[in-house]
Formats: sequence, C-alpha cells, structure tokens
Amino acid sequence: MEDYSNIIQTLLKKLGIANKKDADAFINPSYNDDLHDPFLMRGMDKAVERIRAAIKSDEKIAIYSDFDADGIPAGVLLYDFFKKIGYNNFTNYIPHRDTEGYGFHKGAVDKLANEEVGLIITVDVGITAADTVEHASLLGVDVIITDHHEPLVDLPKALAILNPKQVNCKYPFDGLCGTGVAYKLVQALIAKGEFNGVKEGWEKWLLDLVAIATVADMVPLVGENRALTHWGLIVLRKSRRIGIIALCRKLRINQGLINENDIGFSIGPRINASSRMGHPEDAFSLLSTDSIEEAEALASKLESLNNKRKGSVAAIVKQAKAKVEQMSEGGELPNVIVTGDPSWSPALVGLASGSLSDSLGKVVCLWGREGTGTLKGSCRSGDGTSVVDIFNASKDALLYYGGHHAAGGFAVSDDGIHSLSDAFNKSYSKVQLNDKPQDILVEDLEFELKDINSNNLKDINTMAPFGIGNPKPVISFTSLTVSSIRHFGKEQNHVEVYFKDAVGCTRKASKFFATSNSFTNKIIEGSVVKLLANMEESAFAGRRTLELRIIDIV
Repeated sequence: MEDYSNIIQTLLKKLGIANKKDADAFINPSYNDDLHDPFLMRGMDKAVERIRAAIKSDEKIAIYSDFDADGIPAGVLLYDFFKKIGYNNFTNYIPHRDTEGYGFHKGAVDKLANEEVGLIITVDVGITAADTVEHASLLGVDVIITDHHEPLVDLPKALAILNPKQVNCKYPFDGLCGTGVAYKLVQALIAKGEFNGVKEGWEKWLLDLVAIATVADMVPLVGENRALTHWGLIVLRKSRRIGIIALCRKLRINQGLINENDIGFSIGPRINASSRMGHPEDAFSLLSTDSIEEAEALASKLESLNNKRKGSVAAIVKQAKAKVEQMSEGGELPNVIVTGDPSWSPALVGLASGSLSDSLGKVVCLWGREGTGTLKGSCRSGDGTSVVDIFNASKDALLYYGGHHAAGGFAVSDDGIHSLSDAFNKSYSKVQLNDKPQDILVEDLEFELKDINSNNLKDINTMAPFGIGNPKPVISFTSLTVSSIRHFGKEQNHVEVYFKDAVGCTRKASKFFATSNSFTNKIIEGSVVKLLANMEESAFAGRRTLELRIIDIV
C-alpha cells in the first residue's frame, strides 16, 4: 500500500481495501479477470442457439429497445454487431415515448409480425411484459428478453430471458445496465459464432456504448460495472464513432479526456433529450451513422432539444414547488410527495422529481398525461427508500410499474390518481421496516484551501470512475470565513461562495440549483463555517479548471 499516496491509501481504506493486491485490482480493473463468463447467465445458451439459427436461416430479426440513454446504446450495440458479421436481415424498433410509452407493446409486435419478423430481441425492456410475449407467441414470433430491471414473481414465457436479477441465475454480478446485458450476449455470440472476419475481442470496440449507458443509467459503479466503465472510457476517448466525435465537438468536450462527468451531465442528457422532446431515432442515428454531415446535423439537433428540455423541466419544477408549498401550509409534508398535472409531460416529470427529491430529501412522485391519454408518473428517492418496494406494496393502486431502488415509473387510472398519495404513504411505512437506514454523509478527507491543487486532484481521480457505490470523496474544510455570496443563472438559482481561511487563502465553491438557504446552515457573509465539498475539474466552455462543488455548509 505504501506505493500509493496518503490520499489514495485513505480513500482505499474507506472502501475496506487494506492490501496492495486488492488496491491494484480496484485502481486498475482487469478486462480478463473482472468480467464474468457470459454463459453463466441463465438463458444465455438458449439465446445464442436461437440467434445463430435465425442467422443461418436468414430469418428476420427485430431489436426492440427502450428509448433512454441505456436502451438506445443497447440497440446500437446489437445493430453494430449484426452489421459487423455481415447480417442485414434485421431491423431496430424503438417505441415513441409519448405516443406509445414505455414498455414492450402488443401493437409493435403486430407491426413487426406483419414485416415477417420471426425473432424479437428486447434490450433494456420486457421483463414484466408477460402479456406481450404471449401475444407474440400466438403470432408465431419468438422473443428473447434481455433486461436488467426488477423482475416480477411470474416471468414472461419468452424463449429465453437474460437478466442477472432473475431467480436461479448464477451470474456473479446482478448490477449490469441494459446495455451491459446486451454486451454479454454479444460476447457469447462471438465466442460461439465463428463469424467471418470477426475475432473474439472485437466486441471491446463496443465498450464506448457500455460506458455511456452504465453511467447514464446510474447503476452501481462497482464490480463488473467498474471494469466495463473503466475500459469503456478508454475506448470512448479514442472512439471512431462519428456521432460521438461530432457531439464532443458540439459540446466542446475534449474527447481524449472524457470522464464520467461528461457522460452524466453532457452526453447522456442529449441522448435522453431525443425521446423526451422529439424522436429517439435521432439519438440512435447519431450513435450509428457513418456520415459526417448527418452526425453534425444530429448533434446540433440534440443540443437544441436539450435546451428546450431544460426550459420545460424548469417550468414543471416551479409549478411542482408551488404545489408542495401549498401542502406544507397544512402541516408537515408527507414522506412521499405525490403531485402532478395533466398538462405535464411524463417524459419530463422524472427529471423534475429528481430535482425536488434532492432538495427536499424525500420520495417525490410527479405525474402527467401522455399522448395515449394514460396518466404516468416517475418517482425519485431522496431518502434512500426503495421506490420499487413502494410500488410493490401499492400494486393494487397502479396499472403497472417498474424501475430501480432509487428511481421508477408507474401508470395509474384516472380514478386511482386521487388516492395514490395515501397508497404510497401507507406503503412507505411498511417498507421502512425492511429498508436499510439512509447512509449518513461521511467525510473522506480533511483539506485546507491550499490543498486544492492538480496533484491532489490526480490522486483523487485515481479512484474514478465515480458513481453509485463509489461516490466522489467528500472533503471537509473547517474554520472558513464566508467572504462573499453570489447567485447566478437566468433564474438566479445557482450559488457561488468565496471562502477565506486564517492565513488569507481564498477559494470559490459553487452549487447548482441552490441558494444561500439550501444548506444545513444559511450562509451569511462574515460567518465562520465548515465546508463539505467535492473537488473536480470543470471543462466549461472548453476550459479546464479546478472547482469545488458544495455538498453542504455547516
């Protein structure tokens, strides 16, 4: 361990890593050692056998993917695979978020069956779609489900299901995102396929897509996900994918220095914007095109859509806050805040829910009405409670639901919406008995202002990629004087604070979507405080600078 700096040793010990062998494995993930055999996943042999048979008989295959920044890269990943092996009798299908909604739909199966599709491979969707799978079977269409969402007790009767969360699956890691599961399928196909001109290992070029999806879908960045993202970022930095090059140029991201922040705050939101504000095929085409002109046009289009998305989400947040303030007038806010409006787009309420749950520290569920007329909503957990557990305990109040521990979506009837708040809050009380207590904020490092430098940042970034399961280190600074406070942004909804220490060193720290009242203690010029922050490198407007991101001020 002495080979590593004191900062790195401290952070490793915080993760329970106390010897050099484990430290080396964590800091330098091995592609060969840290990725598991895809054939350990239940259903893999059957899935590979069926796809190989379809290829051999030139049967038409449909890749049915979700419309978000996990499903779209997954669809592109299988698209790239079939193109690489020279198989062209396939099609990609992505449901429209507003007119079709989330899920694997019977109407889409009808359409694909009419196009003489004999095999549908779902990616990042389908694990709860038993009725649609049965419908496909009646039409003579086989279905292979690849998904990572929580399965229900009764699984669809698909030809094969690839989901490491399903019962009796011996795969050693169950935290893969949808694109990660699709990647394991391609690994297995290449290992067994003997396709002309495709050698085992070619699939590593697809890891740029896996990194994008793993970070954007916010699955835990531990275990196999850490290795996939580590190597995926390396591929992404040298990716020959024209759309990635065009998007980086448009966003003024240095491709050779891409990190998880660039994915989470820049690339992922643009991919998601295509379905939230337009058509998911735009993001699919951006990631799959070989035309420079098309890539540049699509990068500009997604940037424009993302800007529109920001304004629309801000409007929903503003309206939702007003509704929450009305709730608080009657007393203490409930544990689960449920509110909505038929005019709100279900495509955007998840983002608004996330903003509110972060600021309120509660479970927030917002709903709206989609183009099909259905009321749909999204929940985000601001206190560590599993929203899926809440859904499970409230299933009689919902039409359908799905998601992860920290985020999920649901549909509810027009009558059911009136009692949904009561149902969710009763369920909250039940699941609290089984949920783990919320993590307490732990200070990882103690710095002085003079310690904010590139060498220390380099040590901290040795622990990257950061995400769920491996959060950015929390740095504490004590006895700082607040020199000045400035709010910025069009709506003055971001805050920038200058701090000074006892020896006169001054540093700036900032927090987006916060004010001087957003912290444990309201900040006042001249007050002496303790600052909790992350240290990171900002690449705003193409300039890289050291930044402190405020977590709390106490």
